[in-house]
Amino acid sequence: MPLVPEPKGGARSPGSVQARASLVATAVSALLVLAIVFGSRMLRDFDSALLPYAVATVFLAFGVAYRYTVWVSSPGARRLLRKGWRSFFSLRNARRAPTALPRMAATYLGFQKFLGARSRARWAAHQLIFWGCVLAALITFPLTWGWFTFTAGTGSGPGYEMRIWGIKVLGFDALDAVGWVMFHGLDLAAVLVIPGASYFLWRRLKDRAATTGQRFAYDLIPLIALIVISVTGLLLTFSSLFLHGGGYEFLAVLHMVAVVFTLIYLPFGKFFHIVQRPAAVGTQLFTYTARQDGPVLDCRRCGETIGTAPYVDNLRGTMRDLDLGFDEWAEYCPRCKRALRGAAYLSHVKKGFQ
Repeated sequence: MPLVPEPKGGARSPGSVQARASLVATAVSALLVLAIVFGSRMLRDFDSALLPYAVATVFLAFGVAYRYTVWVSSPGARRLLRKGWRSFFSLRNARRAPTALPRMAATYLGFQKFLGARSRARWAAHQLIFWGCVLAALITFPLTWGWFTFTAGTGSGPGYEMRIWGIKVLGFDALDAVGWVMFHGLDLAAVLVIPGASYFLWRRLKDRAATTGQRFAYDLIPLIALIVISVTGLLLTFSSLFLHGGGYEFLAVLHMVAVVFTLIYLPFGKFFHIVQRPAAVGTQLFTYTARQDGPVLDCRRCGETIGTAPYVDNLRGTMRDLDLGFDEWAEYCPRCKRALRGAAYLSHVKKGFQ
């Protein structure tokens, strides 16, 4: 007879979830190490000076895989993820609405139009951070892993070749516009990130609504880390161009520490939503296709439309999985839910103090 009762509602025990997450994270980290070894042609193209960055990406892969596995182990996330993947691979959805998925990916992931409804300034700042980080990741990760290499055709240039996995894909002149962009891509990314992160940091320090529930380690540290990475990266370029390398070693160590810290911290802080966000596209696709198929349901109290029948059924199923015991509340709109909770408080809780 087991000493620990089985969890209700189909939920897994914390121990089994952690063991499974550790196993998945270890496998993902091992696959990344193999990808680095083989992608750098058995480490022939691997730059040993970038070893701390490469090690940090392995820890990043472990942390992301671990937390993502724990996240999808919860009944609500698992159910929504399953619905999203079914909608994604549905041939019927692809035939009926072939542009729905690309459109949602572009508007929701790329341009985050939902943020524009809240504030244009927040949307613009988020776009700067997003595209700056995307550009930096596309450059930094392949270089760190030895997948990208830049070699001079004649000694010190100016003709250069960019190779991917040892295969030449582009030749360029370091002195023309293309060459300048190739060698200063990370500087361009920093120029994008600094104003975006600074805006959010200013808002976190000045806006009363933002400061009410914020936490230093969760809300402020990621923004400070982004600014430190960007500023030190620009200072490295400034040192090499205008100071003849003065202070370059100190700046390089400071920049490396900031990058490594951020990569290791990312899975366990606010930036984890970067990994979670793509799953929401599948959920949106599920909601969109459900709206095309079935009828919409109205609030049982006020008659306002609350969603499609499949969406409400999915929400009720999640509440049953969690053994909450009041899944019928899924058939009320948010405003009526608040009104019912207030009425219940007045009649059952405050009544005891009269």
